[in-house]
Amino acid sequence: MRNLINRAKMFAACENGATATEYAVMLALIIIAALTAITSLGNRVSAIFTEITTAMGG
Repeated sequence: MRNLINRAKMFAACENGATATEYAVMLALIIIAALTAITSLGNRVSAIFTEITTAMGG
């Protein structure tokens, strides 16, 4: 019985799962920020090329 209680205490004190979850959340936020930046940059580049094509008469 004492062994079970000790294992429960160790499990409660273990932070490996919490750390992994925090890293997963940070990774998701970084991916969202990168996708937003890439999409915004892509839209701007597309608009510039459209403007250039129009100016060239094409």
